[in-house]
Amino acid sequence: MSTIKIHDKEFVKSIPSEEIAARVKEVAERINRDYAGKRPLLLGVLNGCFMFVSDLMKNLEIECEISFVKFSSYQGSETTGTVNQVMGLNESITGRDVIVVEDIVDTGLTMHKMLETLAQSNPASLAIASLFLKPARLRVPVEVKYSAFEIPDRFIVGYGLDYDGLGRNLPDVYDVKE
Repeated sequence: MSTIKIHDKEFVKSIPSEEIAARVKEVAERINRDYAGKRPLLLGVLNGCFMFVSDLMKNLEIECEISFVKFSSYQGSETTGTVNQVMGLNESITGRDVIVVEDIVDTGLTMHKMLETLAQSNPASLAIASLFLKPARLRVPVEVKYSAFEIPDRFIVGYGLDYDGLGRNLPDVYDVKE
């Protein structure tokens, strides 16, 4: 499908699943090098990260563990500007290497709040792995160490990202059609 409709919007395919798979593998290779001999905790940010973190883990050759948290800042296709923690971390990260795995870093507000919260538990290290990064939208400085794609300020769906709950299951990524 080159064009799809979700709710009231049309979307055009912009990133095919093959390109996503290749970029996820590149991110995994960098993590494998950087964390050789370590056992990092991948901390997936639900709901959007589920496809990315699954494929990322399949490409990791190092020992690693996984856990999930849930923060929310979006309503429809717009950020609310307010970050709410919906589901928290259940295990200790003190002295652990933690890689926060996110689907997209947009304004940076969610990541900034999350990193502040995690830093209070004294992890050995904190890094961010994000499938997508929108540098033009950042409102607070956050360092995304592992990014598969830097994209312009556009609304996208697919590969875990949704529009009002729909579109997460698409293997490709689609841009909203203006």
